[in-house]
Amino acid sequence: MAKQNVAEQFVDILVRAGVKRLYGVVGDSLNPVVDAVRRKAAIDWIHVRHEETAAFAAGAEAQVTGHLTACAGSCGPGNLHLINGLYDAHRSMAPVLALASHIPSSEIGLGYFQETHPDRLFTECSHYSELISSPKQMPRVLQTAIQHAVGRSGVSVVSLPGDIADEPAPDRPAETAIVTSRPTVRPGDAEIDRLVGMIDEAERVTLFCGSGTAGAHAEVMEFAGKIKSPVAHALRGKEWIQYDNPFDVGMSGLLGYGAAYEATHECDLLILLGTDFPYNAFLPHDVRIAQVDVRPENLGRRSRLDLAVWGDARETLRCLIPRVRTKQNRRFLDRMLKKHAEALEGVVKAYTRKVDRHVPIHPEYVAAVLDEVADDDAVFTVDTGMCNVWAARYVSPNGRRRVIGSFSHGSMANALPMAIGAQFADRGRQVISMSGDGGFAMLMGDFLTLTQYDLPVKVVLFNNSSLSMVELEMMVAGLPSYGTTNRNPDFAAVARACGAHGIRVEKPKQLAGALKEAFKHKGPALVDVVTDPNALSIPPKISAEMVTGFALSASKMVLDGGVGRMVQMARSNLRNVPRP
Repeated sequence: MAKQNVAEQFVDILVRAGVKRLYGVVGDSLNPVVDAVRRKAAIDWIHVRHEETAAFAAGAEAQVTGHLTACAGSCGPGNLHLINGLYDAHRSMAPVLALASHIPSSEIGLGYFQETHPDRLFTECSHYSELISSPKQMPRVLQTAIQHAVGRSGVSVVSLPGDIADEPAPDRPAETAIVTSRPTVRPGDAEIDRLVGMIDEAERVTLFCGSGTAGAHAEVMEFAGKIKSPVAHALRGKEWIQYDNPFDVGMSGLLGYGAAYEATHECDLLILLGTDFPYNAFLPHDVRIAQVDVRPENLGRRSRLDLAVWGDARETLRCLIPRVRTKQNRRFLDRMLKKHAEALEGVVKAYTRKVDRHVPIHPEYVAAVLDEVADDDAVFTVDTGMCNVWAARYVSPNGRRRVIGSFSHGSMANALPMAIGAQFADRGRQVISMSGDGGFAMLMGDFLTLTQYDLPVKVVLFNNSSLSMVELEMMVAGLPSYGTTNRNPDFAAVARACGAHGIRVEKPKQLAGALKEAFKHKGPALVDVVTDPNALSIPPKISAEMVTGFALSASKMVLDGGVGRMVQMARSNLRNVPRP
């Protein structure tokens, strides 16, 4: 039996760690690894058209499955293309292993063709980035990289020169157990004691929840019910917290709605639960704040804290629920629920006004119809920009749907690549890419990846021929829009030319039928919806806060438009408020 080379041993370790796919673009320095994948039935090489797509796809697959994923780029320019998607995966806490293939080891440091220093380049977007300079290093370096990615929830990068990948592997090392899941973290008793005391002393408590509350929906609801707390959320917390929530008061931030801003500012104790919400202009400065986070480096970096609690959101709540006193007074909660319903009733009128006849089509209407016809367990991948707005306001979470976007990194062109990774994770699940025309065009080449692998991704294209979020930013800053107009083709015709199902929609009455037709199609499909480029409005007065950080409550929103089915939930919750 022929002796393994380093590349084969590398691939074997990936398989042992549970990696099922390696996303990338082939290249000479990667050839030994790609060939090893070809000969290994337990792992597939996924040939994308751009390495940035490879990293985005791996990150999305990791977010959907919760398992380690992998991507690769050839030496120099090849692995450099990974960096944007790796930044996004790292900031989204997605466990991703990136292979940065390298130039011949004897030429490193000598200005060789395509030379870069990937072990240095990726340090800022990874927990671990190391160069393998000897075959004997590889097993331990790769295992260490995997354990960093899984254990710390983020990116690890291994740089491997192509010549070393092709060398004979050392004698098979002892197979050390590889970390493939993370433990839970319980706070210390002292912190729990102090937090219980703060909660019992406070008359008005508000919970502000982020993505760290994933898996803790039942605990959050039980806790909020016991202490009569409004529950607000950040964008990344929406899919985990908003559904089946009788305490919901909406979302804070630029894309926010409802009474989240008021609830976080009018309480006397704010508990930041599993959130690293970056916009400190939306956080209060004159209330007591406790923060609970599994990453200690997140504690206190956005706001002044009265108490920092290092622990999982769910484990912390399990410690708190039996110990805190049940509050009887729910006046603050009821007042916030009423404000929330009133705020949603106010903005929903903009959505209900003749939208089913308006041409060009209101993007709000597209998002609302999409929410109605999509599957109950659909995965939505969302482009940065106005698609974020429509997803935040119209996609209704239910505990089974997923909404994934570049919510922390804020990159353009993420939706289509993320849809690729989400669909590979489960071909039988409906995956919908909510793409803007600017983002879609940026990485449009990877629409061909859908047709090459017959991935049944459905791209719903919000086509307003502009970079509309950038236009909004310019207007808010008092600048005329410039350089934001796109001259677009008929994207449905482009889709058909690629071998996919393509439909162009220009009238509202065509929309529901077109979406249903696309969703019934067994392969990839694109619905090119021509939307209104003027579906933005700004308030009559522009404040300094808006220019510097959009620090306004939801009642002074920059963006006008509806909130879909959220108003129905607010009305339902309001029925539970006792009448005087």
